[in-house]
Amino acid sequence: MFKFITHRPFWVNLLVAIGLLFLILFGILQMLGMITKHGEYLTVPSVTNKSTKEAIRFLEEKGFDVTILDSVYVDTAKMGTVLKQFPEANSTVKINRTVLLTVNRETLPMVEMPSLKGKSLNYALEILKRSHLKLGDTTFKPDFTMGSVLEQKFNGAAIESGAKVLWGSRIDLVIARGIDQQNIPVPDLEGKTFCEAKQLLEELGISLGALITEGPVKDTCSAFIIRQSPMRLTDDPENRQLNYIQSGQLMDLWISPVMINPKDSSENKSPE
Repeated sequence: MFKFITHRPFWVNLLVAIGLLFLILFGILQMLGMITKHGEYLTVPSVTNKSTKEAIRFLEEKGFDVTILDSVYVDTAKMGTVLKQFPEANSTVKINRTVLLTVNRETLPMVEMPSLKGKSLNYALEILKRSHLKLGDTTFKPDFTMGSVLEQKFNGAAIESGAKVLWGSRIDLVIARGIDQQNIPVPDLEGKTFCEAKQLLEELGISLGALITEGPVKDTCSAFIIRQSPMRLTDDPENRQLNYIQSGQLMDLWISPVMINPKDSSENKSPE
């Protein structure tokens, strides 16, 4: 073998080596072309507005790889559909090219509840719109800050700012309607539970002022009202009269886990 190489001139061996190297490189390039399907092109079909699953299946059948680039939510588009594609429809690309899809979510996203308390109703509506939320029911409550939001509720319960709710949820608002000048007889709350008293005050449009606890109160709702200010009747024992209060004014309450010094029923009667 070595004699076959050495008995020829050096330049002949060099030409043979160069020829073999060229053949090897040519063979490798041909194999790469077959593997990568060099020179084969496809036209990208349009899958915009198709369902995501249908679009992926369709593209893969056409010889494309598919990757979900982003998943967003657009409320004007059908959920679970393709919003954008890259390369764009009718583009000519090499076979096995990856098509990137931006799709509309199949479920509603969560958004943060904004803070609406103290805001005017018009401003609160604008904030709700920017937060992708809707106005639910509105109720009005006597308060000095007429036209401002006093409470924000979701599904009948108070909701704090920052809480997560579904996109498009309806938020109920309690709006201040100003103060009525009508005098209301002070209600008799002593002996009632705090929750009973609070509900009655809300119905009358009277605001809760200070809440003072007497003893270790663990359950505020079931605690008893043992004192109130203002009282239902005047202090004059010889000529007791009803006290009056206006909507929006404050009433202070004292609560205890047990009823202390229950009043005689005759004291609860209104003067004739």
